[in-house]
Amino acid sequence: MASKKLTILFLPGPTNTVRKISVPNRLLSFSILFFLCMAVGIGYIIRDYTKIKGQASELLTLKEENKFQKTQLVALTEKINAVNQKIAGIQEFDRKLKALTNINPSKEEDQILSVGGSIDNTLKTDYKIDEVHEGLVREMHAALENVENEIVVTSISQKELNNFFEEQRSILSCTPSIKPVDGWLTSGFGYRISPFTKQREFHKGIDIATKVGTPVIAPADGIVVSVGKEGNYGKVVVINHGYNMKTRYAHLHKFRVKKGDLVKRGDIIGEVGISGRCTGPHLHYEVLLSSVPVNPFRYILN
Repeated sequence: MASKKLTILFLPGPTNTVRKISVPNRLLSFSILFFLCMAVGIGYIIRDYTKIKGQASELLTLKEENKFQKTQLVALTEKINAVNQKIAGIQEFDRKLKALTNINPSKEEDQILSVGGSIDNTLKTDYKIDEVHEGLVREMHAALENVENEIVVTSISQKELNNFFEEQRSILSCTPSIKPVDGWLTSGFGYRISPFTKQREFHKGIDIATKVGTPVIAPADGIVVSVGKEGNYGKVVVINHGYNMKTRYAHLHKFRVKKGDLVKRGDIIGEVGISGRCTGPHLHYEVLLSSVPVNPFRYILN
């Protein structure tokens, strides 16, 4: 059986002869199928190209974002290093204060230091932008953890120092430091010839002469523990300043406080008089440390 053919005629101009080509139907079908496959293939290629082009734009955007993030991470490491340096400076100052005040680190502070350690500026700032920054992020987390530990340690240390200075301030406020009355020193602390017995005796305080009614002030904070008459001392006020220290004020004319009153440095507690055994108006002032009289001039700064 003869195969069917398709005849194609070419009609040129009027002077040329007609040409014809006979194409078998199978070849024609194969050609059509081939061109259809080519068309489909080209379509897929165009679609993939369009998709890749769109992804390339997204990749460029992500690359720029990644570059910005890495730049920010590097900048953050520099800030963390700056914080590390400031903390190191605070710790150095803290150590100097503790050395001056003889304060040893607390157990809690030692425990935290053994866990967190100190900051040694281990972060690197020379990462290249195109490098993977997982190591950098890991270093940053470790450094931030150390910073948190150091902040806790510093807080504990500052609290200890604050407590120490608060105690010192309390001691200073309760330590006699000013003259209780203005006047003239007529008798000092220590052995002297008694103006009454003419014998050598120990004078437990100092005598400051001034006119009757001159205000007597507390030289430090304290609580009034005694107000009344005491033999040759006449009218007396005694103040307990804490820390095993008391002061006594004798030969008063009037009381300006009562037992149990809290007084501050500079408060008026009485008036100079001539009560008890004395040769003239004056204040007898004593400072007692653990009930032992000491020289009041050791506690007069002005």
